[in-house]
Amino acid sequence: MARIARLAVLLLFVVGAGFWVGSWWRDQQQDPRNSGSVGVPGGVSIGGAFSLVTPDGRTVTDRDFRGKVMLVYFGYTFCPDVCPTELQSVAASLALLGDQAAQVAPIFITVDPERDTPKAMGEYVKLFDDRIVGLSGSLDQIARVAKAYRVYYAKAETKGASTYLMDHSSFIYVIGSDGGFKALIKPGAKPEEIAGIVRAQLGRS
Repeated sequence: MARIARLAVLLLFVVGAGFWVGSWWRDQQQDPRNSGSVGVPGGVSIGGAFSLVTPDGRTVTDRDFRGKVMLVYFGYTFCPDVCPTELQSVAASLALLGDQAAQVAPIFITVDPERDTPKAMGEYVKLFDDRIVGLSGSLDQIARVAKAYRVYYAKAETKGASTYLMDHSSFIYVIGSDGGFKALIKPGAKPEEIAGIVRAQLGRS
């Protein structure tokens, strides 16, 4: 009897948890304010302090971007597909924002600092938009900022190959003018969706 009771309690817990998760996900999808973004469960900390290097060799921190809405994307210059696509979307969203783009700091942080020198990052981001800031740093600096933003990345080496690719997550992080995390933009979001999320943040600042 005791075993049956425990199984009954476990079943109720699983069903209840499933109902809660399903309801949360449905709300995220149906809420028009979440168009283009992904909800983050409460209690999950994302973002924080960082110290990285600009293409001209200066060290900057997250505090240097206070007062602007930051669009932070992690990738690398040798990325064959998703990184160029996402950066093109960011650049297109800046064009849609018009004068409001002056209140935005689009930032591209490498997950491949062994190849992506500050100079290489500067040359790469210019292919998309001069306003995008490419940031690099030491292996330790990149590891720390990636951990703060909960970014997954790993070297994907192929046996016998002379080079390698990087596996990495592909979200755009929206950081408010106060330095706090505001939204997570899903991969493949349209420029109109990105611009709409930014406008919403600018309207709250």
